[in-house]
Amino acid sequence: MSSKKESVSRTIIVALMVCLVCSVVVSVAAVALKPIQVTNQIIDKQRNILLIAGLLEEGPSIGEQFEKITPRLVDLRTGEYSDARDPLTYDQQLAAKNPEMSARLTSEEDIASIRRREHYATVYLVENEEGIETVILPIHGYGLWSTLYGFIALEGDLNTIVGLGFYQHGETPGLGGEVDNPNWRELWQGNLVYDDEGEVAVELVKGTVDPRNPDAQYQVDGLAGATLTSRGVENLVRFWMGESGFRSYLQNLRSGEA
Repeated sequence: MSSKKESVSRTIIVALMVCLVCSVVVSVAAVALKPIQVTNQIIDKQRNILLIAGLLEEGPSIGEQFEKITPRLVDLRTGEYSDARDPLTYDQQLAAKNPEMSARLTSEEDIASIRRREHYATVYLVENEEGIETVILPIHGYGLWSTLYGFIALEGDLNTIVGLGFYQHGETPGLGGEVDNPNWRELWQGNLVYDDEGEVAVELVKGTVDPRNPDAQYQVDGLAGATLTSRGVENLVRFWMGESGFRSYLQNLRSGEA
């Protein structure tokens, strides 16, 4: 009887030792690989910024290509540049979860369903001798199943869309996941965000945009079979281009007061 007890005890001890060793190996691997994962995330984000801005090229590394882009931190409460955080390391997603670094939105304000809006955002500028060539703005909001994170790029007139795309989301493949379709993303190019009165006019329409419609310059085809995702994309773009988003910043940029 005692031998059976010893056998069971040894089995349990061996199992615990194996679990302990495996836990140590996994922990060490996670710590060792963390810097690599962070670097890959940064490179992927930079690649998406270049892609959306129409600047991605074959050949040069992502880091080399990204040197032409200048990151700046914007205080969304004032629409002015700020030195409160390092724009390269500032984590906008994390800040949105921190009550000290974000503000709760009212139901009327929160058309993007994000609940809280962070105080600061990192924007990306492409400049030439004449001034700003392209400005890339981070955007996010809720679709059908997930929060979509991406960027919208505007020309130097701060109204014409250069590109729009998302680098993180969990929408249904083949439906809401069509936000990744290059053909749909191209539909945004050349469209306008603001009307002649300066109001946000960009929208997604059901079906196909009628080019004869006087508002066609503000319209993009909705995603077929993904009405709620389309509505979410429209709402998040309108939110970030509006008063609670980058509108004040873009106005200050036009007047040279950013």
